[in-house]
Amino acid sequence: MRVDAIAVELRPRPMWEATDLGVRLVQANARSIWRTWAPVYAVFAILALATVEISPWLPSFLIFWFKPWMDRSILFVLSRAVFGQPTRFADLWAERRSVWGGQLLTTLLWRRFSPWRAFTQPIYQLEGQRGKARRQRRKQLLRQQQGAAGGMHFAFANIEASLTFGALALALWFAPEQMRGDIFDWLVGRGEGSEVLASLCTASVYAGIVLLLEPFYVGAGFAMYLNRRVQLEAWDIEQEFRRAF
Repeated sequence: MRVDAIAVELRPRPMWEATDLGVRLVQANARSIWRTWAPVYAVFAILALATVEISPWLPSFLIFWFKPWMDRSILFVLSRAVFGQPTRFADLWAERRSVWGGQLLTTLLWRRFSPWRAFTQPIYQLEGQRGKARRQRRKQLLRQQQGAAGGMHFAFANIEASLTFGALALALWFAPEQMRGDIFDWLVGRGEGSEVLASLCTASVYAGIVLLLEPFYVGAGFAMYLNRRVQLEAWDIEQEFRRAF
């Protein structure tokens, strides 16, 4: 790790400030993130939406369940962005095996339920440790930080739910008053033959919210991870030292 090559100013921060750093990191590298991640996500979202004929709830469930796997592409871009490297889709495609492969089952099974997965994902994806060493590393970084990491996860989960329901509510707010009942019935699938179309509509709205919000969630967790390493390994002092000499 070349700490002096990191383009972010390192210093020990409160964890809430680190999440803000992550949000700003995403804003500063928005072009690289969305042009790299959006094609992958769009393909998956279209495939997920195509399952609506199997069951109306399936598209939203698949998008929700596979978010940790799709987060890997975002983390790949951010891990390059901290070194000042822009990323294109071709870069992601060249590294597709290391980014998308490996640990797929654990990512989608027991780690899927982790309330601090954005904070611990860099350990699994970027550090390359295995077995006992990886478990000890995870335990070390999480020590006394579960509350902050879980709180960030809880906050983003609520933001995601609020934006999704808020976007659906706009259809009711802007509709003529005499039509609101019909639109509500349509959205909840009460109308004859409308269940599939209504599910497709709600799943599309949810997919759009995830497309916009998920990079900020991953960025916040990644910045918390970097901040934790600054706290544990004095990266800020090493960065200053290497740049000075």
